[in-house]
Amino acid sequence: MRGDLMKTIASMIDHTLLKPEASKEMIQDLCNEAKEYGFAAVCVNPFYVKLAKEILMGSEVKVATVIGFPLGANTKEVKAYETAKAIEGGAEEVDMVINIGALKNKDYDVVKEDIKAVINAANNKAIVKVIIETCLLTHKEKVKACELAMEAGADFVKTSTGFSTGGATVEDVKLMKKVVGSKLKIKASGGIRDYASAMAMIEAGASRIGASASVKIVKGTK
Repeated sequence: MRGDLMKTIASMIDHTLLKPEASKEMIQDLCNEAKEYGFAAVCVNPFYVKLAKEILMGSEVKVATVIGFPLGANTKEVKAYETAKAIEGGAEEVDMVINIGALKNKDYDVVKEDIKAVINAANNKAIVKVIIETCLLTHKEKVKACELAMEAGADFVKTSTGFSTGGATVEDVKLMKKVVGSKLKIKASGGIRDYASAMAMIEAGASRIGASASVKIVKGTK
């Protein structure tokens, strides 16, 4: 793979480590790899935001974290507080999980207010990505979730947490792109483990990839 193409793909990847057993050493390695390859961001659990920020100081790599992760079933007040504390610790991007149960209940105002609570807490200090967990939704629910994220004022819609029954699919990314158009960006995440899969998501409309196999992706290996 040409060096310029590798850099382009790397600049679209959130290098991710959200495993509960993640250690300081693993976060150190994650951040060092992100600096080496020029990934867009590292995505870590809130506990490690400050450490990641310290390690990445002086680099162009952003610190992203997750909110209401992975179930999305916290109250909006808890999500808002978690967002504020994460940004205080150095997070520049937050990936929040919607209230999936509320969406299933057709409590659309609840879903939108949940998203808005995070956006308000971010207060233009961090990019907000809205995880809709596509594997748990019907076609109509996926469309509605994207519409609610747009109405709430999010920056991105994101396919998956990677902790549920499935991850990103090309079909879902295409659907999300059809719904949001150029109003929001799309992050494909969950099960993307090689260059071909990442490129398929990008061609379908994703402008960001969430992956733990980031190094393999940029090296073009299987």
